[in-house]
Amino acid sequence: MKYRIIFLIWIIPLFVSAQQTYPFDPVNQIFDQDILSVKITNQDAQFGLPIITLNSNEKFKLVFDDLEQYDRYLKYTLIHCTHDWQFSELNPIEYLDGFMEDEVVNYTFSFNTIQHYTHYELIFPTDLLRITKSGNYLLVVYDTDINHPVLTRRVMVMESSTVGISARVEPATDVTYKETKQQVDFIVYSGNYIVRNPALYLHATIIQNGRWDNAIMGLTYRSLKPGEFSFQYENLNKTLFSGGSEFRRFDIRTLRNLSDRIVSINFKDRINQAYVMEDVARPFGAYETDPTLQGACYWKNNDFRGENTEDYVLTHFSLKSDYDLSKGDVYVFGELTDWNLDSDAKLTYNPNTRYWETSLYLKQGFYNYQYVYVPKGSTVIDETYIEGSHWQTQNSYTVLIYLREEGTSYDKLIGTTTINLQQ
Repeated sequence: MKYRIIFLIWIIPLFVSAQQTYPFDPVNQIFDQDILSVKITNQDAQFGLPIITLNSNEKFKLVFDDLEQYDRYLKYTLIHCTHDWQFSELNPIEYLDGFMEDEVVNYTFSFNTIQHYTHYELIFPTDLLRITKSGNYLLVVYDTDINHPVLTRRVMVMESSTVGISARVEPATDVTYKETKQQVDFIVYSGNYIVRNPALYLHATIIQNGRWDNAIMGLTYRSLKPGEFSFQYENLNKTLFSGGSEFRRFDIRTLRNLSDRIVSINFKDRINQAYVMEDVARPFGAYETDPTLQGACYWKNNDFRGENTEDYVLTHFSLKSDYDLSKGDVYVFGELTDWNLDSDAKLTYNPNTRYWETSLYLKQGFYNYQYVYVPKGSTVIDETYIEGSHWQTQNSYTVLIYLREEGTSYDKLIGTTTINLQQ
C-alpha cells in the first residue's frame, strides 16, 4: 500500500501539468517594458527562423537586454505546441528529458554606455534540459515562476530524417494579382515516411520574412502521387502573399557622424538622439531594387570595440503622406518592433511639421523597417497601403511540413526549406 500511495502522488502532478493553462498565448511576446533587443536564432546563424535538428549538436541562441538591472532569478522552460500553434496535449515529461526548467545564468553588463543594461544570453538545449520530440515549442523565460513571464518565443525542432521539398516563388497565377502578389507552390516527397490519412495529418505552414501575423497555416495537399504530395494551388489563391516593397533602412552603428539615412545626431536630456531621413508614402510608386535584410536588424557599435558597448538611441521617424490616413493607425514595423504593433511605434500627426511622427528607443545597429496601416476596428496589418506592393520584391519564404503519425498525439516537424523569388 505504501508504494501505491507514492505512485499516486507522483502521477497526480503530471496529470495536472498536462491540463495546465497558462497566463499567455503561444505567440512571441515581451511582458516587461524594460526588456529590449530580443532575438532568437539557430546558434550558427545571425538571421532566420529559430530551427534546430533533433538529436544533433545544434542549439538555439536567445539574447536580450534588461534596462532595469535589478536582481532577477530568471528561469526558462519549453511548452510543446501543435502545427497551428495551440498548446499540445503532451505532458512535459513526454518531450523534455532531465529537468523541466533551467536557469538563465549567463549575463554581462553594458560597458561605457549612457544607458546601462544587463545583457542576457541563453544557449539551449543543455545537458540539464534536453528536447526529445520534434515540433513547435514555446520558449518561456520567467522571473521566479511561470506565472510571471518575461518573454516568450516560438522555436521549432525538426526531425533528423526529413522529407524532400521542391518549392518556388513566382508572381501570382491569377491575373488580378499578378503585378502585386507572390505565390508559393511546393511539392513534398515523403521519402521514408508512411503518410496515412494525409488530409487530416499532413500540414504545411508558409512564413514570409519571419512574420507570424500573416503566416499561412494548416495547408493540406491538393493532389498526390505515390510518395509525392502537391501543394500547388494555382488559381485558388491559397498561398498568396502581398509582395510589398523593399524595406527601408537606417544605420546607427556610429554616433560620431551621420551614416546611412541619418540626418541628425545629438545628445539631449541625457539621451542619445538620432533622426531618420524623412520618409514619403509610396503606395503607387514603381518598384525600386534595393538589397535589404528583409525586415531584420543587427546590433553593433562602430565607435568602440568590445562586448556590450552598444548604447541605446532615441530614434525619430517622420512620414509624409498625401493620402488619407485618418481612418486607421500607422506603425513603424519590422524586427525592430518584434514584428508586432508596438504602441510606441504608432505614429501621430504633427500639424506643425505636417508629418506623421514617432520615436523608438533602439540599440545601436543596422535596421530595416516599413510603415504599415491598420484600419480602425481591425487588427489586420496592411503593409501595402503606404508602401505599395510589387511581385518583384525580394521576400524570404520558409515552408514547414508537419506530420502526425498513426498512433501518436503530436505533430512532428519533418521538413523545412527557405526560398526567395527567382527572377
